[in-house]
Amino acid sequence: MFTGIVEETGEIVAVEDTEEGRRIRVSASFCDELEHGQSVAISGACLTVEAWDEESFELFCSEETLDRTYLDDVTVGDGVNLERALPADGRFDGHFVQGHVDGVGEVTEIEQVGDGSASEASGASPDESGGDWYFAFSLPESLRRYVVEKGSIAVDGISLTVADLEDGECTVAIIPATYDLTTLAEKSVGDPVHLEVDVVAKYVESLTDGYVS
Repeated sequence: MFTGIVEETGEIVAVEDTEEGRRIRVSASFCDELEHGQSVAISGACLTVEAWDEESFELFCSEETLDRTYLDDVTVGDGVNLERALPADGRFDGHFVQGHVDGVGEVTEIEQVGDGSASEASGASPDESGGDWYFAFSLPESLRRYVVEKGSIAVDGISLTVADLEDGECTVAIIPATYDLTTLAEKSVGDPVHLEVDVVAKYVESLTDGYVS
């Protein structure tokens, strides 16, 4: 299980396509702490460490994974959000994230809020002003019933709170720390994102399916 609190961003350093699927190698600062079979969320998709050295680690993406994600389109140089599985005695932040991508959405809007006064005072550029950001993402029809205003959603493995929900889209507010730490800073309108809805909503649906009062 994961929490949606991204540890760092890594970089795709190698890609190999095979008949069985796709192998990708990702750079990370924690490679010396990895073990064979350990789970790492790659932009929200739970994958298994198969090999590693001091600078990078290798994972295998099956056809099922490639069908459900956009990992078949990543290339060398692309950034990815990284989170290792939550240890049993670890502190729980964010929300319950399984690392099972439910669907792929698309960035539909990006807006920075704030007047940039902080950047003028510090001499930084407007992009470094520290203002919040609003991102809007499209929601596949099959996922819309699981998403509610002020509820949780994982976007590329990031635990976020839905600020608004309208016309098949959800909007989230992004604080500067999240924007700077994750790949959201590299996103543009039209880019794909992995979506994982709150598993609690799916359990509730399963338990109440067919219930007659």
